[in-house]
Amino acid sequence: MRLHLSGRDRLALRRPPHLMKNKTHLSPSTLIELMESQRYGVEYQPIVCIKTQEIYAFECLSRFFNRDHSTIRPDLVYSSLHDSPLSLFQVEYQQKKLQLSYAPNTVDIFVNLDQDSYFSTGALKSDNPFLKLFKDYKKSKIIVELIENSEINDAIMSLAMIDNLSKNNIHTAIDDLCNPQSMVSTAVIQLVDYIKLDKYVVNNRSNSNFMLLVKSMISYAHSANKKVILEGVETLEDMQFAKQLNVDFVQGFLYRHLFKNFN
Repeated sequence: MRLHLSGRDRLALRRPPHLMKNKTHLSPSTLIELMESQRYGVEYQPIVCIKTQEIYAFECLSRFFNRDHSTIRPDLVYSSLHDSPLSLFQVEYQQKKLQLSYAPNTVDIFVNLDQDSYFSTGALKSDNPFLKLFKDYKKSKIIVELIENSEINDAIMSLAMIDNLSKNNIHTAIDDLCNPQSMVSTAVIQLVDYIKLDKYVVNNRSNSNFMLLVKSMISYAHSANKKVILEGVETLEDMQFAKQLNVDFVQGFLYRHLFKNFN
């Protein structure tokens, strides 16, 4: 139940086949049956303030299920859907409606949105279906997470998407920054409101050269009035590390119990 489509998974969708290890597609019949039955689900993962240890927001994560109620890896679903842009839009749009319908009240929510989904209908301005859906949401603020980029076209799409969202007062975040399999678009980083550091940072805290880069990125973010979220915080030791980095928020399995007690 805890597997979700991270930015790294989605980046894999755009890599050459020889780099896509252990990535497969669902069969057409399985995918069609899933879409017709709409066995979709959602999980809300808390984003916690490092200073107060209170919930600041929730990230909405997609879930998919087989007929026997076993889970289907979201990366398999989305990798299959990328072969059909309109099907990708249909599933992503239904997922976003579901995520917003059951989202907790009173705190902000982060939603992942693939650039290909956003532009798949050809509606690029105020008539974009996702933009309309987000603007109609009144319970709290929505922050749209964009994946880090694997190629220049992704960055161009991200910039256009950020511009469209920001003109409608919707904040954005860049996901999975510092993952070694993603590229850094400085233009995208400058425009977003939140920077989410990949769990690779937690797992490689002993790499002194790498940490110089991470600390520089955090320093830049704070100087530019951006907030920093550290992903992959699973232990109290990880939390102490996050405090030492001086990030603003943390996210990870250490806090999964908070959702049950929130409402």
